Amino acid sequence: MVEPVGFTEAWKAQFPESEPPRMELRSVGGIEQELEKCKASIRRLEQEVNKERFRMIYLQTLLAKERKSYDKQRWGFRRTPLNEGMDPAATQGAECQSQQPHMQETGGLKKTLKAATHGCVFSPPPPVTDGHFTGTPPTYGYDADRAEEQRRHHDILPYIDDSPSSSPHLILQCCRLFASLLHVRVFLLQTECDLEKGLEMRKWVLSGILATEETYLSHLEALLLPMKPLKAAATTSQPVLTLAQIETIFFKVPELYEIHREFYDGLFPRVQQWGHHQRVGDLFQKLASQLGVYRAFVDNYELAVETAEKCCQANTQFAEISENLKVRSPKDSKDQTAKNSLEALLYKPVDRVTRSTLVLHDLLKHTPTSHPDHPLLQDALRISQNFLSSINEETTPRRQSMTVKKGESRQLLRDSFMVELVEGARKLRHVFLFTDLLLCAKLKKQIGGKNQQYDSKWYIPLTELTFQGPEETEPLTIPQVPDEELDAIKVKISHLRCEIQREKVVWTNVIDRLRKKLTEQESLLLLTSPSLPIRVYNKSGKGYSFLISSDYERAEWRELMKEQQKKCLKTSSLTSVELQMLTNSCVKLQTVHHIPLSINKEEDESPGLHGFLNVIVHSASGLKQSLNLYCTLEVDSFGFFSSKAKTRVYRYTTEPKWNEEFEIELEGSQTLRLLCYEKCYNKTRQNKEDGESADRIMGKGQIPLDPPTLQGKDWQRTVIPMNGIEVKLSMKFTSREFSLKRMPSRKPMGVFGIKISAVTKRERSKVPYIVRQCLEEIERRGMEEVGIYRVSGVATDIQALKTAFDTNHKDVSVMMSEMDVNAIAGTLKLYFRELPEPLFTDDLYPTLSDSVAKESCMLNLLLSLPEPNLVTFLFLLDHLKRVAEKEGINKMSLHNLATVFGPTLLRPSEKDSKIPTNPTQPISMGDSWSLEVMAQVQVLLYFLQLETIPTPDSKRQSILFSTEV
Repeated sequence: MVEPVGFTEAWKAQFPESEPPRMELRSVGGIEQELEKCKASIRRLEQEVNKERFRMIYLQTLLAKERKSYDKQRWGFRRTPLNEGMDPAATQGAECQSQQPHMQETGGLKKTLKAATHGCVFSPPPPVTDGHFTGTPPTYGYDADRAEEQRRHHDILPYIDDSPSSSPHLILQCCRLFASLLHVRVFLLQTECDLEKGLEMRKWVLSGILATEETYLSHLEALLLPMKPLKAAATTSQPVLTLAQIETIFFKVPELYEIHREFYDGLFPRVQQWGHHQRVGDLFQKLASQLGVYRAFVDNYELAVETAEKCCQANTQFAEISENLKVRSPKDSKDQTAKNSLEALLYKPVDRVTRSTLVLHDLLKHTPTSHPDHPLLQDALRISQNFLSSINEETTPRRQSMTVKKGESRQLLRDSFMVELVEGARKLRHVFLFTDLLLCAKLKKQIGGKNQQYDSKWYIPLTELTFQGPEETEPLTIPQVPDEELDAIKVKISHLRCEIQREKVVWTNVIDRLRKKLTEQESLLLLTSPSLPIRVYNKSGKGYSFLISSDYERAEWRELMKEQQKKCLKTSSLTSVELQMLTNSCVKLQTVHHIPLSINKEEDESPGLHGFLNVIVHSASGLKQSLNLYCTLEVDSFGFFSSKAKTRVYRYTTEPKWNEEFEIELEGSQTLRLLCYEKCYNKTRQNKEDGESADRIMGKGQIPLDPPTLQGKDWQRTVIPMNGIEVKLSMKFTSREFSLKRMPSRKPMGVFGIKISAVTKRERSKVPYIVRQCLEEIERRGMEEVGIYRVSGVATDIQALKTAFDTNHKDVSVMMSEMDVNAIAGTLKLYFRELPEPLFTDDLYPTLSDSVAKESCMLNLLLSLPEPNLVTFLFLLDHLKRVAEKEGINKMSLHNLATVFGPTLLRPSEKDSKIPTNPTQPISMGDSWSLEVMAQVQVLLYFLQLETIPTPDSKRQSILFSTEV
């Protein structure tokens, strides 16, 4: 009898309130019978659920009739009175009577449904009396064209008699009617939900405006605080400033404070007593009408700053006051006050007025056109836009002169999100490279009603920037994030993408919440993934370190900065005001608006390729001198580029001919990058710029992975030009769907593509000869090879070894000893991938990959494998554990090895694959495959982490411990 090890304990842990079922597991046949019972039970329960769902639809429809849930008060429409004897066709064009307050009760369910789909229109907005709404709140956003279209489509409905002698087909007809009505009901519900959401968003925006107003008032208060004592001292014998200087520096500040104090005092109680008919448009209209005060302030701004600077230089007491102005912090802040400079506070009104239109835009977006506030807000927006247009025309030259020296121009060359290392911690930054300086900024958290804003962290003029630090610079320690954590983030991203795709079918309000969660996870992935350092230093030797995911991007940034340094002759030194203005301008100047991940792609943008890309790197031409050259290949996945393959070094030539083929796995990839390096064999020479080896990039280029071009079965030849060098490539793409199709070998006496049981029976062994030979050679000289099993081997060498094993070549061991160890590792992976049935058989795969499988179940399933499969797996498992023991040298952890071998050993059959076969299904193939691969990795990782495999059965004991392989 087969003993279900751990089943009872696992059942009680999962279902503590029920006893575990008793199962007859005396033989394989008994197990199959129990399995069929389970399947039959599931089918029976599904049928019962369908019956109850059908009954529920009928009851819902009947209940709707009895409660008259589609009346005017609830849904906002009314119907035409219907006469019982009238021909239905005669009433199709009749108009609804506005005097009819309720639906008539005669006609029963037929007329209730008829009213809902035929004679219904939305009620007009209720009258406004003395500035207040009366009656039911208006239904904003109603689409009359859509309602008319629905009315035309539902003019003719089948008759339903709801009398006691009704037709026996009542339920069926009622359910059909309910289905035809459902999309109307969904539209009405969606309209109501959209309205509620819009009005709630309106309150949210106004709350954000209140918060910013409170902060702005605290800034104005801080400006006014020193003004009164300075005026009082001006009339004494020892004045700090003259009255004229005080009037110039604080010009129009008291008036601005009074305007915004009045606005805040008027807005605050209205938001506190919020209702859907609350009106605030008059406050914004009045505020816009007072923008003339801002014009006077802006016209005087430059003179005020200049006067303040001169007074600071002439009077140390005023200089100390101007640098230590205390601003009252928000109520929930730990620090009650914060220090600000006079220059920074004087810029606040300028910054405030330039953002006035953004606030009004946000508020208008969430205000229905029927709302009384809408025309008032539109008028306020028009006044603000006209004011800003005139101000910009007058002040742009002045602002330009403040941030850039006369006769010079500053332009943005490149910007990107990067990860900065600050005291060993990763921080997300937005880096801007201008023609004269490098600026590092932090994106502020957005508050309701506010647009994007940046905080400047530091800047370095390009004339003072260097990549080489002082001799005593400490080596950079990069905090590494475990691969398990990165994969966990990717699993969450894939799950969220799938959920969003499902919700798009019905487009519910859940999508916004899912998108927010997805953005958070992708930001976390952006923060934790990069590991290649780039360091820059200022003239005093202070260093700043960034992490980038791709050597290609690192080279681009370094080259661009060095090239611009040659053109930049003057040092740019910014005052605090100039730095603040430059940082504020980054919002409009930025070219990268979002983190570089899929959530920000357009709906019609290509999701990328999922499958395997075979690349042959043929040769390079255009070199002017003989060099030692090699190439690396990078592809993108989850928004980041990483190195996937590397050719051998072709020594001292101007025309290297590698002719090496690589198989690269693609996960939503859209671009292939190629970098050509000169190999440096001088071990003492180090590149002090980043601490890496001194291999020099000779050229780099990239090509898009175009799905229509690569979908064919033929090889596609292309040339990548880069810095005068041309590299010739050939590419062929195999989709995920096609990779699942297993092609049995046509050579009955071969090894590849032959069932493992047939090979071991022929060889009279428990483990195939090819597995033993490859593992023996790797353990002899590949255990310390960096990236063993992860780095692609040369495809031509792999094919040569495959042919040798298939033909039982006598010198195969000699061939292996002369080949690169990565080619041997690639041969082993190819053998497992080409098995007609994977090592974990098709019958066991669906259960093994089930995420709810318990540990005891996993062990039972493993021990139920056929004998050759089990022994071969355990033989491989012990080897992989020994490889992971040298992780400090070869960089291959248990998780890395599980990532490489999981999808190979646990491949699903075509019928079990979770990849959607119907292209119209909402879930993308890429996300489904990612989830499936992650499950395969977790299964193998579980077995790798076990110290021993428990084997309670005596038969298994003999297999594991008494078998010679």
